[in-house]
Amino acid sequence: MNNQEQLIIQKLQNGDESGLRQMFDIYYSPLCVFALKYIDSFDLAEDLVQDIFIGFWENNRVKQLNVSLKSYLFTSVKNNALNYIRKNKSYQIETMNDEFDILMDDSFDPEDLEQMKVKLYQELENLSQQSRNVFEAIIFQNMKYKDVAEDLNISVNTVKTHFARALKQLRNSLDVIILFMFL
Repeated sequence: MNNQEQLIIQKLQNGDESGLRQMFDIYYSPLCVFALKYIDSFDLAEDLVQDIFIGFWENNRVKQLNVSLKSYLFTSVKNNALNYIRKNKSYQIETMNDEFDILMDDSFDPEDLEQMKVKLYQELENLSQQSRNVFEAIIFQNMKYKDVAEDLNISVNTVKTHFARALKQLRNSLDVIILFMFL
């Protein structure tokens, strides 16, 4: 558990909502991208992640936290996605478990990661210019939808649409995208 996580947990334990805001700012986008590995709808992925944050805060789950915040949140997304999948039978659960284990393993081989980055950059070239601009702003510059919309002079909904399209096209590279968000 890193210092940033410890500060967030401390704030949450004290009932300080700024801890929830920090947790949201750091983890919301990576969790949505992670959810998209298994759920085809960007809106559904966002709903799933928002439900986790709401449940975490309302049920004061920070007091039951016995793993890192990152692990807890990604595990929660995985479990919620599994529940959704069980209800809709839309994905093979074994594949999802394998991919989750790989993502949670912090010991990526730097050479493999570099190869994945090269592949991601090649795939980015296949996106429309606007989708690529939106994707790069959100992932590489860690910008919020609202800020991207202002910079590109488009609506927030248009930003979300372009981001969802980009993620759908880059579906095979989602693990790398999530890793980028934590570098």
